[in-house]
Amino acid sequence: MFIVDNLGLAIAFCVITMLGWGSWANTQKLAGKDKWPFQLYYWDYAVGVLALGVVVLFTLGSMGSAGMGAMQNLSQASGGAMTRAFLSGVLFNISNILLVVAIDAAGMSVAFPVGVGLALVIGTVMSYLQTPKGSSTLLFGGVVLVVLAMIASAAAYSKLPRTPGKGWTRGVVFAVIAGCLMGSFYPQLMQAISPNFNSAPIEPGKLTPYIALAVFGGGLLLSNFVVNTIFMKAAGFGYADYFRGTIRLHSLGFLGGMIWMLALTTNVIASGVAGPAISYALGQGATLIAAIWGVFIWKEFQQAPRGTMPYVVAMFLGYTVGLTLIGLATL
Repeated sequence: MFIVDNLGLAIAFCVITMLGWGSWANTQKLAGKDKWPFQLYYWDYAVGVLALGVVVLFTLGSMGSAGMGAMQNLSQASGGAMTRAFLSGVLFNISNILLVVAIDAAGMSVAFPVGVGLALVIGTVMSYLQTPKGSSTLLFGGVVLVVLAMIASAAAYSKLPRTPGKGWTRGVVFAVIAGCLMGSFYPQLMQAISPNFNSAPIEPGKLTPYIALAVFGGGLLLSNFVVNTIFMKAAGFGYADYFRGTIRLHSLGFLGGMIWMLALTTNVIASGVAGPAISYALGQGATLIAAIWGVFIWKEFQQAPRGTMPYVVAMFLGYTVGLTLIGLATL
């Protein structure tokens, strides 16, 4: 299987994660401009996640002499490890649907910083407790700054004019719930993967990153038949509505899922060198990328009243300095 064996490449992979996790939601925004509901968009997203997981499994996961080949690993995998990887996909699916609801209600520049920022804190702390690696002082100092940036983001959004039926409170509440659940999926996934997979033999019963990622994708898609169906029914949509979508609309969701899964793949591979906590925290620099998209491309603060921009500036400074400290924690 393909592995990363140096810190420079691991950091580069984390940057790819940051860009991917911070940008995939643009496909949902584009689909929304054509009045394509997120409940229907999300089916293609889920398929895209699993599709890339399977492709990576039979390419990067099956090449080279390091670790263990995909089929060999699958034959010796324990039920407990498989269940953890599957449940991580279920956890993420529930949290991500709630995050998409929050994006629809509050916009990218708030839903991402609040939801994903909270997930960063929870996921980083849990991952560090499982596998302590790097400077805890720099790591948690960076996390504190991210929390402050998250608060500044919510304060900035609270000053925007309200859209009838879409109060900012609803979006922030959904983002908080999504963040709490999202912070739990990554530690669950990493517990299924053999520790030190890039430098030590795969432990009996444990998974390679590539098997774990494919099982994760399966958990996400299968749980969608329950979770997303509930959201569809609540919004008055049926499966027939999904098949009325154009090729362009379906391709946007599929592309969004593949972008997100590529980001998770590079993050998990990088964790073998950087450590799960630092790898996850750096990847969640997605919050900064998403805020940039929301503020500068989607112009979500274009009608903000005076006194709003200091909060926006504080948000960007908090994320930038916080992520820099997290990066330095690897040295």
